[in-house]
Amino acid sequence: MIVVIKPNSSKQQIDNLIDWIKAQNFEVHISEGKYQTILGLIGDTSRLDTELLEELDIVEAVKRITEPFKNANRKFHSEDSIIDINGVKIGSGNFALIAGPCSVESKEQICEVARRVKASGAGLLRGGAFKPRTSPYDFQGLKAEGIELLLEAKKETGMPIVTEIMNANHIPMFEEVDVIQVGARNMQNFELLKELGKTNKPILLKRGLANTLKELLMSAEYIMAGGNEQVILCERGIRTFETYTRNTLDLSAVPMLKQLTHLPVVVDPSHASGIASLVKPMAFAAAACGADGIMIEVHNNPACALCDGPQSLTPDLFEEVATGIFRIREAVKGL
Repeated sequence: MIVVIKPNSSKQQIDNLIDWIKAQNFEVHISEGKYQTILGLIGDTSRLDTELLEELDIVEAVKRITEPFKNANRKFHSEDSIIDINGVKIGSGNFALIAGPCSVESKEQICEVARRVKASGAGLLRGGAFKPRTSPYDFQGLKAEGIELLLEAKKETGMPIVTEIMNANHIPMFEEVDVIQVGARNMQNFELLKELGKTNKPILLKRGLANTLKELLMSAEYIMAGGNEQVILCERGIRTFETYTRNTLDLSAVPMLKQLTHLPVVVDPSHASGIASLVKPMAFAAAACGADGIMIEVHNNPACALCDGPQSLTPDLFEEVATGIFRIREAVKGL
């Protein structure tokens, strides 16, 4: 349920109403926009007398929300959220490129890629330290050493880093990581999501390869219900009957999520297609349809990459793609 407060209501009046609502054993989510304040009530609101609320002088309207996700719901928070990552902003017109290798392999590799992608306009450096792989015999990442190498690249370039977590027990290792990524396979690892809800770090939450948008938003809700509202959603392709591409990139998810939630939405065309030659057109399409950010895998030598080389761009090709993305962003601005 949401309670829309009339403009020009005093802070004391609003505080009194919030205290009364909390006394009825409801949690209250407060969204203060430029022109309107909205109170989101979380709990079993069926027992609440809506007519009593509507009769209050400061209440403009009372509306029930049928969707199970509350904190992530745009009805609770009408204005777009902005996630600030050490000065790099995502959401509400703020766009960011996230780039780097699928997995961190060496200091020389990650630092070289970091320098090149930053020069091409990337704001965030991605790199896998822990790698969930389908085969137990594939490269699993450098783990703690990989995080240390990412921090070395961050020290050299100043770029905030994004890396994936696989286990809640690893959270202390991510103390200096700027954005914690939850991969597609862990989107419904609810115990992990609960623990991430207790942190104060931005979380990049990837859609599962067989999950609906509603399920993605419910996973975001797990994090937000724990108190961490810094969630970035990521569309990375879903599994369909198509076999020519690794997954099928669902770009309709971007405008649909924009209607449903205030959270930023980024797109990962690398994992969606699995083919380097398809990353450019898919990234351009993502920029055109309103994504708040695009995440692209970049490797200085894709042919020798230990992980996902076929979908990785060279730094030179990434520069070309980044230039096109920024041009498209400029062209569609205001449309």
